[in-house]
Amino acid sequence: MEVILLERIEKLGQMGDVVSVKPGYARNFLLPQHKALRATEANRNHFEVERAQLEAVNLERRGEAETVAEKLAGLSVVLVRQAGESGQLYGSVNARDIAEAITEAGFTVSRQQIDLAQPIKTLGLFDVNAILHPEVSAAVVVNVARSEEEAKVQSQTGKAVTGMDEEEDQAPETEEVFENLEDAAAADMAADELVAEAEAEAEAAERAAAATEKAAAEEDAEKSGD
Repeated sequence: MEVILLERIEKLGQMGDVVSVKPGYARNFLLPQHKALRATEANRNHFEVERAQLEAVNLERRGEAETVAEKLAGLSVVLVRQAGESGQLYGSVNARDIAEAITEAGFTVSRQQIDLAQPIKTLGLFDVNAILHPEVSAAVVVNVARSEEEAKVQSQTGKAVTGMDEEEDQAPETEEVFENLEDAAAADMAADELVAEAEAEAEAAERAAAATEKAAAEEDAEKSGD
């Protein structure tokens, strides 16, 4: 089916272009959304008469969209969801969820304006485009986390917080504990060795003193016999 585009459609054409599309796409989207007209002779003539006005309206809407895009650019929205230790969501985040989060932040957008190829199914940070006008879009950061606290950590580190991350974080601490235990054991062994050496020296000193006393006693006995 041939249609006349009333606005720029990505990967399809500019305003005023006559393009061929699938009938279902035209009937279900382009025509009911007033994005195109059937390419009949009457509609061609009507478009040419209204072209200047349509272009003026398009420029006005584009200007408004650009103003909103400047404010919207860099916005980060948090969506709290339940997830497993690996970061896999128990469900998903779709275009409607993101549109509602952006609207709650003060910008009115619909789910149709969210450019999301497929639902988000893991924790993390995702750049998603909000289509404000056929020629204007703004990137929004979607922060999917299990809590507001984890969302803050993800925003600071730039990566998802998962149970596996916690285990990895604990691993160095565990290794440090083992190292400390090994150092303590080595210190205990060194102390035991010093104690053993001191006891051996004391015993040797006692034996030497006893031998000296015995020798002195024998010498005194010999002198008394004389």
